[in-house]
Amino acid sequence: MSVFARVVEQLAELLQPVFHASAAAAAIVLFTALVRLLVHPLSRAAARGQRARAKLQPRVAELRKKHAKDPQKLQKAVLELHAEEKVSPLSGCLPSLFQLPAFFLLYHLFSNSTIGGKSNGLLSHALFAAPLGGRWADALGSGGVFGAAGLVYLGLFVLVAAVATFNYRRTKMMMAASAVPVADGDQQVPGLASVNKFMPFMSFFTLFTVAGMPLAAALYVVTSTTWSAVERAVLYPRPAEAA
Repeated sequence: MSVFARVVEQLAELLQPVFHASAAAAAIVLFTALVRLLVHPLSRAAARGQRARAKLQPRVAELRKKHAKDPQKLQKAVLELHAEEKVSPLSGCLPSLFQLPAFFLLYHLFSNSTIGGKSNGLLSHALFAAPLGGRWADALGSGGVFGAAGLVYLGLFVLVAAVATFNYRRTKMMMAASAVPVADGDQQVPGLASVNKFMPFMSFFTLFTVAGMPLAAALYVVTSTTWSAVERAVLYPRPAEAA
């Protein structure tokens, strides 16, 4: 982790002439952008996989109807179809999985008072008035919602809410456009309807994530979430846009 700390410190030193006291916060945003840039090829592959799976939906619906009374045969048939068309149902998870190490390193870096037996100097850095190692609860305790540190979190919450609203509206439109009509007597995957209703609201849970973790890790989450919203808008155009 000491190597990772030096990377963040060097980025902060590089950005200090422009961002001054908030240089470490800017370094975290830049670091997050670099991670997302490295993961972008996987995101593009995931988008291709999603489009391929969408094209298979009519055939999957036929299999579901054919094996309606035998879930095991249905599962086997769907897996064989994906293998035949060289479509991985897990490709969409890869971008998130490859980001986890960077996120956890950053989380632990700003959660520990010492690094390699020495005092963690990064904890002295802040985003305006909010310490990078602090949490929203700390900001509330030191100055309240509208205190100097509290206002930093309010700004993050507004940004997260705006991105979540964008994702909510886009997800609803995408799901409506890609919905496959279900014939009488056809069966859907158990619980799928409930999952589909809940899915558009997932982005709003980022608000709780940002409120509960160190500000440095929250900056990573906010930056990554915003990147994802823009990236998905480009890689997953709505049917009318793709036409």
